Amino acid sequence: MPFTYLTGGIVIVCLLLIILLFKIIKTPLKWAVKLLLNAASGFIALIVLNFFGKIIGLSLTVNLVNCLVAGILGLPGVVLLILLKYLY
Repeated sequence: MPFTYLTGGIVIVCLLLIILLFKIIKTPLKWAVKLLLNAASGFIALIVLNFFGKIIGLSLTVNLVNCLVAGILGLPGVVLLILLKYLY
């Protein structure tokens, strides 16, 4: 099968579509990575607080609500949970 202009055009269009697809996926992927890092930092802070917090008198129970707040808000969420626990 000889390489014709039609085949070359199809290859170029496919490459442009692949590039466009990567550009479309790139932005949501950045958000997903950022959310994943934020969630990981919140969970790590919650676990470290529970492990070392008993020494200084700080502790939070690991339950669904605390995990969701720590996972969505990250480190500020853990600080918020501590403040809410000791203010109310």
